[in-house]
Amino acid sequence: MVLMLPMTTMVIAVGVYLRTSEFEREEALIHLIAMAGCDAVEKLVPGPFVAGEPGYHARNDPDGDGVACGNVAPVPVQNTLPQQADTPRSRSVGTAKFVRP
Repeated sequence: MVLMLPMTTMVIAVGVYLRTSEFEREEALIHLIAMAGCDAVEKLVPGPFVAGEPGYHARNDPDGDGVACGNVAPVPVQNTLPQQADTPRSRSVGTAKFVRP
């Protein structure tokens, strides 16, 4: 019985949200699922979602144009790591500020 407490709490919270939301029940459920991310909601309803409509969350809108879960072009990843030389650097103790005896 104690193991069912988290599930019961979740069901009660979802029920309260569906009743108190400004959207209709189906739209409120889509809005709630969209909190998990674009991949989760697009399995049920294809996007995009416009600001102010059910399913829109600012965290799902990477470019901030008011459209979430739209067709997002992949952002190229730049390699910002410094290039290391193939030969290892020699270590010297002479430049250390603190040396343990």
